Amino acid sequence: MWNGAEYQRRFDSLAESGMDVHGEAAFVRAYDPKTVLDAGCGTGRVAIELARHGIEVVGADLDESMLAHARERAPRITWVRSDLAELDLGRTFDVVVMAGNVPLFTAPGTQDALVAGVAKHVGAVLVAGFSLNRGYTAEQYDEHCERAGLTLAERFATWDREAFQGGDYAVSVHRR
Repeated sequence: MWNGAEYQRRFDSLAESGMDVHGEAAFVRAYDPKTVLDAGCGTGRVAIELARHGIEVVGADLDESMLAHARERAPRITWVRSDLAELDLGRTFDVVVMAGNVPLFTAPGTQDALVAGVAKHVGAVLVAGFSLNRGYTAEQYDEHCERAGLTLAERFATWDREAFQGGDYAVSVHRR
């Protein structure tokens, strides 16, 4: 169980020190989406920044503490409590984003179900960034995306689009 306020304080502190904490949102905005699903939204950092730019955003997360903090920070955004593997919003979004190691916070062996759950909401693009040295590889993720009807389009080493040349972190872009 997480503490949403404590988690958010970390990012607030980084922002106060001058660090850009909105790289994920900037990356997503490059696809010019009108709608975004922030899957595994946590305290809503990415969703709130996207909404600030006029994008319709829905945030989904399983952790109530994180969602409570997100609701407090941005009550006008739709926040949904759900296991992402079981998420069914009955609609698609231009972009679905999983920022912040989302596949690594699911129970081991459930990543295929996670990807299938979020993939049914992908209208055009699924973007995910996560560490590759914690038991779930880019190859496994690509395979799960392929099973869900998505094809790898691009892969970067960082949210600021540095070329991926191997390494322990990747930002992957899959298309419907």
